[in-house]
Amino acid sequence: MNKDIATPLRTKAILEKYGFEFKKSLGQNFLIDLNILHNIVKAATVTNETGVIEVGPGIGALTEQLAKQAKKVVSFEIDQRLLPVLEDTLSSYQNIDIVHSDVLKVDLHRYIAEHFQEVNDVMVVANLPYYVTTPILMKLLEEKLPIRGIVVMIQAEVADRIAAKPGTKDYGALSIAAQYFAEAEKVMTVPGSVFIPQPRVDSAVLRLTVREEPPVELIDEAFFFRVFHASFANRRKTLLNNLTHNLLTKAEKTMIEDVLSDIQIDPRRRGETLSLEEFASLSNALYKRVMD
Repeated sequence: MNKDIATPLRTKAILEKYGFEFKKSLGQNFLIDLNILHNIVKAATVTNETGVIEVGPGIGALTEQLAKQAKKVVSFEIDQRLLPVLEDTLSSYQNIDIVHSDVLKVDLHRYIAEHFQEVNDVMVVANLPYYVTTPILMKLLEEKLPIRGIVVMIQAEVADRIAAKPGTKDYGALSIAAQYFAEAEKVMTVPGSVFIPQPRVDSAVLRLTVREEPPVELIDEAFFFRVFHASFANRRKTLLNNLTHNLLTKAEKTMIEDVLSDIQIDPRRRGETLSLEEFASLSNALYKRVMD
């Protein structure tokens, strides 16, 4: 008998055994395709020297495949109803720790220090709930964890936005924020039919390879984030108008025009046309004028 969790029959049997009912509020969609899971593990290049952080294990389908390859898996599950299920489905694996916590509220630096003392290669691998994809990814990146990268199954539309290039319809503040911290690559698109229950949209596997050094030099990282978020506040507005209304004040419009002229950026351009390097140049130039 095939004991893998991620088959339609085994998943259905587990759900029936525990009388489990899906909570829409937790964005629960369980994978039932082993090939997809194998591709996720492969995309993360998990080896017996890798420590893995997982978010939202569900009934353990991905957790199981990770445990077969990794040295250790630490998995965060917010839904208390799933704890006895996971204790059952993953009972034959000795290299898994299930933590009943909201990953957005835990000190991941501490968990990595405590659980991965014998591991130098740490990856985050997860099938993320759609409703908290962006907060979780930004926490993982902004906290500058000692990880090699992140491989996640997320909504395809969000994966497109994160990996987008300047000048495309998907390019925005999320693209810049993610690409500042990591190199982003969409590995594959995944249809809704490989989940129980089936989501109404396609998913995608996204790989983020964490940068050892930022790709641009900044005077002030926090100010850089404020600049590009302001630049996308209204996608129909020009860069000059967005910066005037959402970063500084109307009284400083002339100063903003001067800065844009100095760094040879047309004030009529829109935020989605600027590269990461151009936003860095803009941020540094504005910071010098505003803060000096």
